[in-house]
Amino acid sequence: MSCQNATPGLNKGSQPWPENLEKNSHGATAKEDASTVLLEKQLTLGDFVQIQRAFEPPEPSQTICMSREEFVQRMTEIVGWGTKEEYGELFDKVDVAQEGFINWDKLTSFLLLTLYEKDEQAKATVVPQWRDLEFLPVKHKDTIQRVIFLKSSSRYLTISKEGSVGIWGENLKLQETLPITSDATKLKHLWVTSMVSLENVNKIAVAFTSKEICFYDLLSKEEFPCQYKLQGLKGTPICMDYWYNPLDANESILSFGDITGKVQVIAFTTALISLFEHPAGACEDEEATVTINWAELRPGHHKCCYTLGHKLHHGDWVRQVTYNASLDAIISSTTSNTNTVVLAWREKSKKHHKMTSFNIAQGIHAFDYHSQLNLIATAGIDNKVCLWNPYVVSKPVGVLWGHSASVIAVQFFAARKQLFSFSRDKVLRLWDIQHQLSIQRISCFFPKSQDFRCLFHFDEAHGRLFISFNNQLALLAMKSEAGKRVTSHKKAVTCVLYNSVLKQVISSDVGSTVSFWMIDTGQKIKQFTGCHGNAEISTMALDANETRLLTGSTDGTVKVWDLNGCCHHTLNVGQAGAVDISHILVLKKTILVTGWDRSITVFRPQNFNQFSIQPEEWKGGIQHHDDILCAAFSPPQTLVTGSYDGEIVLWNNSTENAHYVLHPDYQRLLKSKSDAGPQKLLGAGRSPSTHPTYDQATLRSCSFEMDTECNHAVMRLCFLEARKNITGTGGANLVSCGGSGYVRFWDTFKKQLLAEFLAHSGVGSIIMSTDKSNRYLATGDLEGWLKIWNIEEYCLNPSKNKLTQAPTLIRSFRPHEDWISSLEMCELGSRSLILSASADCSVRVTDVCGVPVQIFGQEKHWQLENCFSVPKRDTNLMGNKIQEKSIKEIPLFSKEESCLDPSKHSLLDKKTHSVRPSEVINSGVKYMERNVYKKKTHDLYNGGIIQKSCSSFRSLSIGTLKELPEVNKPAFLLDPEKYFREGPEEQCPQIPEFPSLSETLKAIFDEKNLFPKEILDHERRAKQLCQETNSEVKIKRNKKPL
Repeated sequence: MSCQNATPGLNKGSQPWPENLEKNSHGATAKEDASTVLLEKQLTLGDFVQIQRAFEPPEPSQTICMSREEFVQRMTEIVGWGTKEEYGELFDKVDVAQEGFINWDKLTSFLLLTLYEKDEQAKATVVPQWRDLEFLPVKHKDTIQRVIFLKSSSRYLTISKEGSVGIWGENLKLQETLPITSDATKLKHLWVTSMVSLENVNKIAVAFTSKEICFYDLLSKEEFPCQYKLQGLKGTPICMDYWYNPLDANESILSFGDITGKVQVIAFTTALISLFEHPAGACEDEEATVTINWAELRPGHHKCCYTLGHKLHHGDWVRQVTYNASLDAIISSTTSNTNTVVLAWREKSKKHHKMTSFNIAQGIHAFDYHSQLNLIATAGIDNKVCLWNPYVVSKPVGVLWGHSASVIAVQFFAARKQLFSFSRDKVLRLWDIQHQLSIQRISCFFPKSQDFRCLFHFDEAHGRLFISFNNQLALLAMKSEAGKRVTSHKKAVTCVLYNSVLKQVISSDVGSTVSFWMIDTGQKIKQFTGCHGNAEISTMALDANETRLLTGSTDGTVKVWDLNGCCHHTLNVGQAGAVDISHILVLKKTILVTGWDRSITVFRPQNFNQFSIQPEEWKGGIQHHDDILCAAFSPPQTLVTGSYDGEIVLWNNSTENAHYVLHPDYQRLLKSKSDAGPQKLLGAGRSPSTHPTYDQATLRSCSFEMDTECNHAVMRLCFLEARKNITGTGGANLVSCGGSGYVRFWDTFKKQLLAEFLAHSGVGSIIMSTDKSNRYLATGDLEGWLKIWNIEEYCLNPSKNKLTQAPTLIRSFRPHEDWISSLEMCELGSRSLILSASADCSVRVTDVCGVPVQIFGQEKHWQLENCFSVPKRDTNLMGNKIQEKSIKEIPLFSKEESCLDPSKHSLLDKKTHSVRPSEVINSGVKYMERNVYKKKTHDLYNGGIIQKSCSSFRSLSIGTLKELPEVNKPAFLLDPEKYFREGPEEQCPQIPEFPSLSETLKAIFDEKNLFPKEILDHERRAKQLCQETNSEVKIKRNKKPL
């Protein structure tokens, strides 16, 4: 708890005021300042432990209570410092009811409430730090009407007046811009006025000036098919809002206001089944648009929904409308000074409501409601921001002054209980609600214009503030609070790798920086900056020998580096433009690159005879109908690729032909390359209208669930290489994960989905990694949560029915504050470690058993053998196996020596064509990997442990030798003089003397035999040239006159 933050320097039994007092900035001593600090804020954790022991009863069923005198006396004795008056004041604060006694529950409740209020006050006064204002590359030609975030698919949508929808990734990369409808002539006479997201049914609702509201399905294979069209409205809807019950997704409310002053509400009761009923004579085609007439909807002809509404705004345009569940009321506003804000309270029957209204001078542009504070903030045309209690309509409870122009937008920062306001003069202010003060002012630089429309949207979950100016969209992103936490990079980390040869961790970030870290201490070894200029590094890979590093970037290039920062090759992936590279796969004879494209880009290293390399043709052509996001390979020739639409294509890497497609809802066989057929390439994230490789009846039979778990995008693929023996018996050998938090296990031999389970709910797409033994599976999500699963016995046997039960969850924790971008599991000795990289600029390491998380870049370096322990298993059955495994991990030669053997080269070990000067940070620490194996050997054999042999004789039983029976001593031991008596000395033949070494060398070797002929000829010509030069010089000297 926060108790640990209170005066950490005071230990148990210590005095509160040390003698060596220091002066503060005002010249007063610390004792004088601390005298005004309350006693409860000075108590340390050790003090609280002592106080708790004083209240512990002898039996659990009893409770100890203390009177004022007893409490003062006991506390002064137990704590050891503080006056009796201070403890008496603390007792009076706790005993609010004046009962004359307190217990441990009352004391802790008071302390927790005090600390909570202190934390809330500190949080409310924190001023966020912002990055520079950034203009996003939109392709809208008219005013941007709405910005929304789709949580299920982790994408942003923007819509403009002319009807174009921009699709953005979570990294705010524009993936595609599409028209909301294919009827181009219709859009010429229509404007889009508003858009909302129906998250529980994966749809969007768009309002048009034609007095229509169209509902579009986001899960369809078409671009934007219109599923329902609500027409016949009395007025043009210009604002909309949607809410659904998180506990019952069938219950939802769509509210909208029009230019006639009407507020209409459609309450859905079976949203997951159907929003509206199909008319009796309607076509049964699922792709056909169902037309709903408002005149038929109001009388209650549709059983799955009913309508509500009011006309209290009397013909004024309804600028904003929303439904709030905590108030159970529909709130709407206009720019009029009468009935400016109207609250329509729903009655118990929920089909009628009562009305209350606020009259605000000159009207308002917008409002927002904070449920915890129970406040409505209004953006006044009179330059004021007013705070209202929804139950008090007479006057506001607070007025925020400071804007010099009319306020056009307000939005609460709910977590910090702060308020944003934006005025017409393009000034952004942040307010402290408790003190009603402006704590931050930011001037936004937009083009000067008299007539403009501004949109204001704050995405609190990601700390992003969107401000639009007509057709321009600007972004203000909050900086991470680096002062309170340790970071590994200055910018968001995109990828992390582990080099098992050098025992180093490699990480990259969006700023095109690559860092190297020591795994056993967390110390930075070196750093390469500007690897791809200003472009983001999106992914990395190591070659087979782990001596070459490949980095892929958003500029459409892959660069090949050695570990000293020298660039050997540049692979040009994006021929027609930049491609956001998502995965690099280094195989024996090829390098495969995938990204936001439907095709595989292949490079063949045997043709690497120059610095810049162009891609070659992939023989299998295009088999995916959406963009490829990931790939995996299993020897000898199985290649799989996963795409955004959930399809997994199986390839033969030798022939480069695809033969099967796996999907959670269907499987299909690819007979030949021509099955896919030539298709027009779409942008990222969308698909063509039809699948030519299989009939439409198959598609219509696919049961797409209408909820938030329908996104099948494949973000990661991983083969379970340790399960090679399941070819005959069956079982899962491939794992995929991605959209909506699902993990799926596949059998690629029988082309079957064996199991799927929800690993992370309600967080969008996830990523994963597994260890080499395939015992553990680690998954990470967009909110920074990391889960570790035991999959050692999961899906080992085939089953007719799909398994939906999740494997054993070992650990679930949140190591990061932002989304986890990369995961890597590695083994160091007998430890299973997990490396995670995140957008919060940190790279962290932990193990499976739950040891504290360590951060690369922290000031205090760790010692790996002290931090991480060996995972506990059954000691009775597995003890010998663990010991045997530790012996097997000690090779005769170190892995570094074997990989650096000149006789074994990697595919990428070629001549260096270009060297990039890079910034290398030398830590001054000698990092010798060979000592690891020597230390292991020393510890094992000096410990007196008898292990089984790991050689070819490991099957032999080696035990204690039997004692030999006594043997009679031989005669030469009993009578040595008889056998070893010295005889008469004999003259030894004289050994001839050998010639000296110099004589021998002169006799055998001479210059002709010792040096090559070329060297001797070169030396002879040099001597001749020298002699000729000397003779010419002498002749010239003799010719000089005396």
